[in-house]
Amino acid sequence: MNRRTAALVAILTLAAPAATPSANDPERLLGFSEEESRRQLEWEARFDQLLERDHVRQWIQRLSARPHPVGSPYGKENAEWMAAMFRSWGYDTRIEEYRVLFPTPRTRRLELLAPRRFVATLEEPALAEDSTSNQKDEQLPSYNAYSIDGDVEGELVYVNYGVPEDYEELERLGISVAGRIVIARYGGSWRGIKPKVAAEQGAIGCILYSDPRDDGYFRGDVYPQGPFRNAHGVQRGSVSDMPTYPGDPLTPGRGATEDAERLERSEAPTLTRIPVLPISHADAQPLLEAMQGPVAPSSWRGALPLTYHLGPGPARVRLTLEFDWGLAPAYNVIARLEGSERPDQWIMRGNHHDAWVNGAQDPVSGMAALMEEARAVAELVKLGWRPRRSILYAGWDAEEPGLLGSTEWAEHHGPELREKLAVYVNSDSNGRGFLFAGGSHGLERLVNQVARAVTDPQTGVSVWKRWQARLIARTPVTEDPEARGQRDLPISALGSGSDYTPFLQHLGISSLNLSYGGENAGGSYHSVYDSFDHYSRFGDPGFHYGVTQAQTAGRVVLRLAAASVLPFEFENFTDTVAGYVQELSELADRLRRQTREHNRRLEEDSWKLAADPRQTYVEPEPLEPVPHLNFAPLRNALESLEAATGRWREARGEPDALEPDQQRRLDQLLLTSERLLSREEGLPGRSWYRHQIYAPGFYTGYGVKTLPGVREAIEQRDWPQAAEQIEVLAEVLRGFAGRLEEIAGIWESAG
Repeated sequence: MNRRTAALVAILTLAAPAATPSANDPERLLGFSEEESRRQLEWEARFDQLLERDHVRQWIQRLSARPHPVGSPYGKENAEWMAAMFRSWGYDTRIEEYRVLFPTPRTRRLELLAPRRFVATLEEPALAEDSTSNQKDEQLPSYNAYSIDGDVEGELVYVNYGVPEDYEELERLGISVAGRIVIARYGGSWRGIKPKVAAEQGAIGCILYSDPRDDGYFRGDVYPQGPFRNAHGVQRGSVSDMPTYPGDPLTPGRGATEDAERLERSEAPTLTRIPVLPISHADAQPLLEAMQGPVAPSSWRGALPLTYHLGPGPARVRLTLEFDWGLAPAYNVIARLEGSERPDQWIMRGNHHDAWVNGAQDPVSGMAALMEEARAVAELVKLGWRPRRSILYAGWDAEEPGLLGSTEWAEHHGPELREKLAVYVNSDSNGRGFLFAGGSHGLERLVNQVARAVTDPQTGVSVWKRWQARLIARTPVTEDPEARGQRDLPISALGSGSDYTPFLQHLGISSLNLSYGGENAGGSYHSVYDSFDHYSRFGDPGFHYGVTQAQTAGRVVLRLAAASVLPFEFENFTDTVAGYVQELSELADRLRRQTREHNRRLEEDSWKLAADPRQTYVEPEPLEPVPHLNFAPLRNALESLEAATGRWREARGEPDALEPDQQRRLDQLLLTSERLLSREEGLPGRSWYRHQIYAPGFYTGYGVKTLPGVREAIEQRDWPQAAEQIEVLAEVLRGFAGRLEEIAGIWESAG
């Protein structure tokens, strides 16, 4: 037992026993009668016995044996092999093909022109310890998909993580990036935000690199001795403007079928406005060493053996990029198991199968666990278990460039999915460690019940107890979920970054994202070293957590598919939304205080000398005072939601008290309830995102913004829009409260 595990066990033994109200009693599963719960738990025990670690190992090794990016021969071969496997297990399986824009590099060149010359290698060398790192003929070189072509030359400016706050700091120091090339380290936001903000600030090019403080030797031994990114490792990735819309840049809102109407490339708003290239820290070091100007603030300094300067110059670089802008085939594998009673109600489980290179961790570790889960579900059916609802399994293609496979499929089948799909359950990468769960908060209690039923292979306690221990270790005692008397641990809100996005945030379908990790840190992400050799040593040695993932997501699917009534629960949702509303009020108050303090200081000292004496004086601008925002409509709507939730809580009973037609009617109301949290008009400035509770932030990318219409208007100091969005959100919450009243009415009629 290592020291970290020993410390965790100590926390587990000190943690107080969890409150176990009847809703969390293992004999009373959500959506099941007492007798049905007993039978379901018996089936789940048999499901566990059917899962085999060796399958997970074999399938990770097979799927990651060769590079398989979008449109590659091995990507197609993998899709066909997976489809054949699903068919052999008894699933009705098909491959649905889409034609998506997928640029690949033709020219990549980065040169330091002054004060000395250096040409970046832009190569990841093969390692003797990594048996697939030498497949050069099939590897995509390191690049950022959806960077535009360009040949630019300019002085270099270091911008830290390249997020809006970093440019505010540069402005205070009197440093402009206009007409210059920026270099930013990975981290702090999703990578696509960095060239987006740089272009808004007038930069003409963007270089991204992995600093060893965040992703390298500062964290531990580098590969192949340890798991972390070595000096030549590069993080590939998409830089499309996904907060505007994900999916194929040329077919927003419609499936990218062969004959789909497409935008001209010049019309696609999600392509970058400037060229952008990722490099290793070995290639970044000579560039940073050549820079002068002010020394970077202490929080901006990485772990390279140099003094971090901001520039501009004297380092001057030339960046040259050219791409092939063709369409590539994306192969989605869709497998279906027919429901016995309600076949037109669907539960869907998905993971992508494409990778930037070999992708053993991302995404094959998750895809192999999904396949083993699906195989065991099919075996359970052969033993006599019957799902009431249909189960669909998906292996998505083209996730890496920007969720293309899942988005095109969801857009193509949108009307049918909005009618039939009850829940989408997603996964992506998987590894050793803790349960990470995010999604619709109407499913929070279901996740907690499932987590209590799955045993962590490393500690021998439930994954719920290990999840709880992690929260206790990271949370002040007074804020611990148990100290607050909560019976469920909180799942996170979802922003973006994986295939749940089109289902939750575009179609308004209740969704979950489940994975394990936290003890599988390493620098293989999106590099040639994301290999079976790396994963089997550092990601999940023994492949135990592949089985744990299958047990967890499989239980969620089994219960959703078999329950008499869909196992949604709304108290946690309402409590969570109430917390988000309170955060909005606190955000406005905090901005008000910050504005007053800023303007007070401005009166005392209206001129500030830039850190570099060669720069001119900088005169900060006064901030517009934060006006009174009328949150009353939102608070009133929240009161209506809380009252409706209370009525639902009092009215709900045992599923077997409902007549069959009442169960079906109740199910349909539950199935479509998440739709009411969306608006066809979408969010301001980005209509593709329709969900009013969860969305990726416009300047965070993957990071979530809750109640995004109001929150981002306040953050951007757009007070008229904030007032408008308060009214919009209040209307959405009132509509959802009305749905809960309708659901409560069915329960009351059964009583």
